[in-house]
Amino acid sequence: MNSFIKNRLKSIGYASKGAYLLITTEPSIQVQTTIAILVCIAGFIFDISATEWCIQLITIAVILGAEGLNTAIEKLSDFVHPDYHKVIGSVKDLAAGAVFLTAIIAIIIGLIIYIPKIF
Repeated sequence: MNSFIKNRLKSIGYASKGAYLLITTEPSIQVQTTIAILVCIAGFIFDISATEWCIQLITIAVILGAEGLNTAIEKLSDFVHPDYHKVIGSVKDLAAGAVFLTAIIAIIIGLIIYIPKIF
């Protein structure tokens, strides 16, 4: 097996380990994953269309990705500067703000998909 394929397989292993760590150790990811599962169950209950599924799954991926990046930024920031620092605080706030904005948009998308099916 050539080194390119070996390296890609190693990368998949590292990424899988990171995803496992996120899901098993980070409360914010656990909450978001639980919400994602519940929304997917709702998708089956309300028989959403293929397009709605695609939008819903992309939205879930964006939220989980943003939450994962936020977690990584927070951990790196804490490692680089364990004590409080104004700039590090701003960096962490910006990352959290990005997650907040994606969550607001996700809620709006969920309302657009599900309100017509409920009422």
